[in-house]
Amino acid sequence: MTKSTASSSSAAARGGPLELRAWIRLLECAKIIEKRLRRNFEEQYDTTLPRFDVLATLARSEAGMRMGELSRALLVSNGNVTAVVRQLQEECLVAATPDPEDRRSAIVSLTPTGHVRFEELASAHHGWVLEALSDFPEDKQRVLLDLLTELKTSLV
Repeated sequence: MTKSTASSSSAAARGGPLELRAWIRLLECAKIIEKRLRRNFEEQYDTTLPRFDVLATLARSEAGMRMGELSRALLVSNGNVTAVVRQLQEECLVAATPDPEDRRSAIVSLTPTGHVRFEELASAHHGWVLEALSDFPEDKQRVLLDLLTELKTSLV
């Protein structure tokens, strides 16, 4: 047996190569928390995680955002953002105004009602994340944050 064959065999015995196991575990953790958030938003606030994500992104932008900027910030297609923005407009949570620099574009921003709704949802969201991580010690959360920050830096 060659050294590379032995290495492959031991990786397979452990469940696959380290980088794949780390990636899968990262996804599993994110999906578990995301599933809880989705369920809580639907059951307790009759809304969705994508709607919250749009409100949260707009809340960080006082001047509002063009649809293209919003979709890039959320890492989703323009079509997905457009559908969510329309729903939020129907609920009077966001407003779209013509872009003064390009009349073909619109700038989307939170309405006063949208700000109030976002604050309510953000508070609940924070509580749910706090609850999800409550059994994971704070010192380990700090280490995890540092490691994930390093990982993100290495990816961009």
